[in-house]
Amino acid sequence: MSRFPRASFAALAIGALIIVALAGGEMRAAPKSPAPKSPAAPQTQVRQAEVAPSRLNIGRQATPEEIAGWDIDIRPDGQGLPPGKGTVKAGEALYMERCAACHGEFGESAGRWPILSGGGGSLASHDPVKSIGSYWPYASTLMDYIRRSMPFGDAQSLSGDELYAITAYVLYLNDVIKQEDFELSDKNFATIKLPNEPNFHDDDREVTEKAFWRKEPCMTNCALGEAKVTGRARVLDVTPEAGKAPKVE
Repeated sequence: MSRFPRASFAALAIGALIIVALAGGEMRAAPKSPAPKSPAAPQTQVRQAEVAPSRLNIGRQATPEEIAGWDIDIRPDGQGLPPGKGTVKAGEALYMERCAACHGEFGESAGRWPILSGGGGSLASHDPVKSIGSYWPYASTLMDYIRRSMPFGDAQSLSGDELYAITAYVLYLNDVIKQEDFELSDKNFATIKLPNEPNFHDDDREVTEKAFWRKEPCMTNCALGEAKVTGRARVLDVTPEAGKAPKVE
């Protein structure tokens, strides 16, 4: 075994004794500098609510005109309707010029663009057609969407009268409006009812399901009585047999 580590330790020990002797034979700790005094606590603390919120100075407050440009939604009760009026006949010409290229001349759709009319009585079938007349609940949804999004590529370019005229024609294509000379306006719009409106219901879970709400949910033995098997999984052959496939029109 090498003796180098032991010799090194001896040299360090001799050096330490020489330093002690030069210092007067005793080792003293170096004087400590006084610790900085902490600032005195305020007599009263400012409540958080009294502290003024910091401002980032980014942007500015929107003007009433700017807010009005975005606040253009239309509710089913008619709130938000713009002023204006338009007939079915006037809407036909506007529709052919600005809408038919995508939605078809009769709302049947061109290519893969959305269908607007047809599909009456098809919702319960194997191939439901969800058009404005067959599925949508409110005429305000139609006008609201046209107002903010159509025509495609030139949204919000329609005047109030053009908006009512096109909406009237689309409702005419869905047999909601029957006469070509009917004039739709902000005065009679609320009288328009779509066929499927009664099948839509407000979300009433806060009332009908409140009895099931618990602060602490049950995790064990929650079912009343003994658990029973009411059904079993089975293999479903999704490939129809010859002659038994659903009829496709």
